[in-house]
Amino acid sequence: MTLDTLRAFVDALDESGELARITRPVSLDLELCEIADRVMKQPGGGKALFLEHPVLMTGRRSEFPVAINLFGSMRRMAMSLGVQDLDEIGARITSLLEMKVPEGFVAKLALLPRLLEVGRFPPRLRSGTPPSQEVIWRDGDVDLDRLPLMKCWPEDGGAYITFPMVITRDPKRGIRNVGMYRIMQTGKTTLAMHWQRHKVGAAHWREMADRGERMPVCIALGADPPSMYSASAPLPPTIDEFLFAGFLRGKPVSLAKAVTCDLEVPAEADFVIEGYIDPAEALVTEGPFGDHTGFYSLADLYPQVHVTAITMRKEPIFPATIVGRPPMEDFYLGHATERIFLPLLKLTIPEIVDYHMPAEGIFHNLVFVSIRKEYPGQAYKVMNALWGQGLMSLAKVLVVVDHWVNVRDTREAWWVALNNIDPERDARFTMGPMDVLDHSSRTFTYGSKMGLDATRKLPEEGFTREWPAVIEMDAETKRKVDAIWSELGLER
Repeated sequence: MTLDTLRAFVDALDESGELARITRPVSLDLELCEIADRVMKQPGGGKALFLEHPVLMTGRRSEFPVAINLFGSMRRMAMSLGVQDLDEIGARITSLLEMKVPEGFVAKLALLPRLLEVGRFPPRLRSGTPPSQEVIWRDGDVDLDRLPLMKCWPEDGGAYITFPMVITRDPKRGIRNVGMYRIMQTGKTTLAMHWQRHKVGAAHWREMADRGERMPVCIALGADPPSMYSASAPLPPTIDEFLFAGFLRGKPVSLAKAVTCDLEVPAEADFVIEGYIDPAEALVTEGPFGDHTGFYSLADLYPQVHVTAITMRKEPIFPATIVGRPPMEDFYLGHATERIFLPLLKLTIPEIVDYHMPAEGIFHNLVFVSIRKEYPGQAYKVMNALWGQGLMSLAKVLVVVDHWVNVRDTREAWWVALNNIDPERDARFTMGPMDVLDHSSRTFTYGSKMGLDATRKLPEEGFTREWPAVIEMDAETKRKVDAIWSELGLER
């Protein structure tokens, strides 16, 4: 089922028992974060929360409800993308990547639906007044204090937008980018945009600054769930996130022209904040912010957005999330990225069987990778290849294991790895770029990485001893015990 709006997603979660409605007023000043954090750490990620009466930072009751932890479980993540299992999307990508021109007229006809599927993905511009512009605040009506922005942690620098789709355009090539960056409120009409140097939006800003031109920016909040997810996906700079969302949806994303700038925004968005960045202005202080590392990221200087308009649906929902000590909602968004992008990773590193970024590794600190090992040194070849793959270049620790290891089971992966490594022989260190939020790196965004070869060692790798077999019961005994299991009184 394709969900075209945030409201439709919330209703679907409600009907499936995945949503908890909170009717009691809850303050957006720390209280909501504490509630959401406790729920997110419940087994399986807890429920999505719908706050009917959030209380603004000013102490007034909000005009708009807030939804949080919408994507914070395996089931909800799959529901958001219209699948039963996230691997279904990876299978679709694999099917497209493996397309070969068939022989015979009938076989070629059978290929047509798959080719036509690709052509349906580009976003389409809608004419007329879209739902996202049913209500428009302009000029003196613009007031960010009326929106339910939240302060998450005690030392945060202010109230934040935490689940945006930030829309910019490459000034050279005209390619749109949609990214997810935290945004701090600095006034009734101003925001501080946290653009890390590795992000595409930051590259667009630098280019506009070099030209001395004002940069238009739109911040969409709420839309169809695949578009909301796609803003977090690590796509190449040349891939439009709304195109990717169209692929996930199986139909195009509907866009509309912004009111005060020449950018397109989701026609079904709940809110759109339109504005610009003036490169002639000084940067402003953003932060501190309690980040996904579980530590505060320090205050720094970032560009300021001047808000020119706020548009919205007649009955909008304000989406939010929080980050902090794992596990949090972002783990499930990251898990979706794992499953969806595995086929693309295999394109350039075909020996990879699977990979997993456990919650404790907060994405870039730890990655388990299983490979089908066929020759000596292959684990190191895979490490180097992964460190050359986009944002995987920020991975601090890579652990490579054999194909049979279930890397999605962290306990199994560590059990095998710790059994298989000789620390001095199997650890490799290299220098490279680090995540902006990594407070441990020796300098800002630059430091060391470690790779562990936890695969079975080959004689060519200098291992001359006999490698032991893994303990496993024989199939016949398993079958016999399966047959009598119900008679043993051991079922829960």
